[in-house]
Amino acid sequence: MTKLRIIYDSSPLFVQNFLISAYGYYWKNRRFGGNFKKQVLEFKSREKFSNEEWTKYQTLELRKLLIHSFETVPYYNSLYKDCGFKKKDFLKFTIKDIKELPYLEKEALRKYGTSSLLSSKRSRGKFYSSSGSTGTPTSIFLSKDVHRKWSALYEARVRNWAGVHYKMRRGMIGGREILKDSNASAPFYRINRAENQVYFSAYHISKSTFKSYLEGIEKKKIDYMVGYAKSNFFLAGLFVENNIKIPLKAVLCSSEILTDEMRETFFKAYGCKTFNAYSGVEACGLISENLFGDFLFSPDSGILEVINEKGFDVSYGEEGEVVSTGFFNYDQPLIRYRIGDRLKLSQNQKTKSGLSMPKVEKIEGRVEDVLKTRDGRKIVSLYKIFIGIKGIKLSQVIQYNYHNYEIKIVIDKLFDDKDQETIRNRFINRIDSNSKVKINIVDDIPKTKSGKYKQTISLLDE
Repeated sequence: MTKLRIIYDSSPLFVQNFLISAYGYYWKNRRFGGNFKKQVLEFKSREKFSNEEWTKYQTLELRKLLIHSFETVPYYNSLYKDCGFKKKDFLKFTIKDIKELPYLEKEALRKYGTSSLLSSKRSRGKFYSSSGSTGTPTSIFLSKDVHRKWSALYEARVRNWAGVHYKMRRGMIGGREILKDSNASAPFYRINRAENQVYFSAYHISKSTFKSYLEGIEKKKIDYMVGYAKSNFFLAGLFVENNIKIPLKAVLCSSEILTDEMRETFFKAYGCKTFNAYSGVEACGLISENLFGDFLFSPDSGILEVINEKGFDVSYGEEGEVVSTGFFNYDQPLIRYRIGDRLKLSQNQKTKSGLSMPKVEKIEGRVEDVLKTRDGRKIVSLYKIFIGIKGIKLSQVIQYNYHNYEIKIVIDKLFDDKDQETIRNRFINRIDSNSKVKINIVDDIPKTKSGKYKQTISLLDE
């Protein structure tokens, strides 16, 4: 635990709000400073590209990325040389030729992401942890320029498509721990004045606490809600149960599967449309929903491949594995990255909006159950209990009843046995101080029928 975190946890509410606002000021400058507005306009200018224009654009971007990676990234230089490639081959590379390149596996990113996968000409930046669809976060290196470009894309293709913008007041339910532990008292939100944001805890939503969340929304006159789909859904459901209606402009969801039931509940609670999005810290592809209901991949974010088990592109209307190549991050390029998710491209590619972008029918994202506590809370997205701990390859949390849990982990030689106690303490702080947690080191964790690891399993209802 950092000194700043210790200071935050021991500080009174007004100091916590000040610290969060100060941190928010840093993030506001990092995401929305510099050429952010110019980048937004550039993304907007490309929205009406034809298929031919998109092909030309992607081809040129792919060539630049491959030449840069071959010249400055040791991992790709060695890999592509072993495959017989030379620099001149990438000068005439086409999108169809990408199938000749080997995949970047998640294990390789985990192993080499902080060393040989970094460019020798990289900008100043930091490592950020992904949410980890396998239950194991990876470290992604992002510079300020990449953050701003990605924020500009999000502004143009997520917020603006939903009819909102970054200066509006937003409520956020995400993975940050703004309260010390599961037994914390109200208010269950903190205020980030720098970004016009109210950050709500994802770990304390229940029938006995929802009035505090309502207070935060009404007090700051929130325009729209963002964050985890399930956590937002749990909160909106409590508002509906208590006949509370709060007019909002939009709900923006990401990270999890968005169902029709969720959309209906959000409409009942907030009287607005819900917009789905799919991306990640990896910043190598964005799929977002517009006002017409088109769920579209942004071709200027990268190249999206949807493949079958033999590595061939699936037909429209068929589900396949996502393979992503990102155009933004030259410091740590992700080329043909097997991110671990699956999706289905729409059989009918004609869009209601008239935009010539790949149309997606559905995404099979993170697969996990909901952990239920005795006091009525519903907990999702526990990946942060593993952040910063080296040597964990896979992980899975199993709930047997209200107080008994098992955490399975697959490790390598970098794992330190002392970290078991860190994992246990982090878990207990989020769930319940009376919880009993057994940590088991296993050789492997079985996949589901869809080919994904189930990150969280609850046997409570069984």
